[in-house]
Amino acid sequence: MSTLAAVVLSLLAIPTALALDEEAQVAKDEGMRLWGIHQWIKMQPYLEQAAEHGDVESMYYLGESNRLLSRGLSLAALEWYHRAAQLGEPHAMLRLYDGSACELGDVCPEEGNDWREAALAATLPKAEAGDADAMGALYDIYTYLDQHDEAMEWLLRSAEAGNLESMNWLGQLARDDEENYATETERLEAAVEWYRKAAEAGHVPSMSFLAASLNSLGRSEEAWRWMVKASEGGNINGRQWLATCYIDPQESELCHVEKDPANGWAIFLAINEEISSTSSERALRVYHDSVTPEQREEGERMMEEWLNREPPLSYFPDKFGF
Repeated sequence: MSTLAAVVLSLLAIPTALALDEEAQVAKDEGMRLWGIHQWIKMQPYLEQAAEHGDVESMYYLGESNRLLSRGLSLAALEWYHRAAQLGEPHAMLRLYDGSACELGDVCPEEGNDWREAALAATLPKAEAGDADAMGALYDIYTYLDQHDEAMEWLLRSAEAGNLESMNWLGQLARDDEENYATETERLEAAVEWYRKAAEAGHVPSMSFLAASLNSLGRSEEAWRWMVKASEGGNINGRQWLATCYIDPQESELCHVEKDPANGWAIFLAINEEISSTSSERALRVYHDSVTPEQREEGERMMEEWLNREPPLSYFPDKFGF
């Protein structure tokens, strides 16, 4: 408790949100790139530079990285969430509610003791003024308040106002909605409608989800085109499918490409070089015997063509995920 009190005292001098200078913006961009590939430790020094310039988004993601590393509301996560919350970040407020920061550590909103209500008070005026991001945040806030009709109303309004994350989430909800859609085909068709709106506007995760949904509906040629677009946008799932289909076009009806094992091997090598992980190492093991030694050697020479493309590879994690 005394440690928590010290944290609260350290938050009395919080910088106000300011436009980032070039150096801080470069640091933030690198931190967010690392966030996109789940590098929760490496991202922190970069986002700390932006946070010290008053960047609220960086404060929130520093809270997220510390929460994920500690699997709970650590002191470091508490401090960053609280800094972001005091500058109006609603999802930071919901994280503080999740962690019972007010009840357990006396880290409470200035007025009242419910971080959900504080998030609503900070966000509703912005949403009513037409802020599409705030409208989308209200979906989460009203869900936390168990006001589900209001949550869906604001999610729809957010999507209609152009928020791509809200469109994508409406696709996710439709895909899983067994209450309003009797069959899987109906659910997928409803999901495709929202995914397509977001994908056509440039939302990369929606491109991958759209491809998967179209493929499940038997529209594999269109699905392939969208999976290629997802890969071009830096989506790791899309890039992995590209490699898989080059190595073995018979892997899935999704694959509409000529067999080119060396190119597929080059892509998998590049993914593993750029984002070394259990899944990328497993892919190299799984497909090793499907590629001849000569093809693997050629793939090694071709790898540079696939390394460090723009935009960079990302898992595109949700802002308010698990």
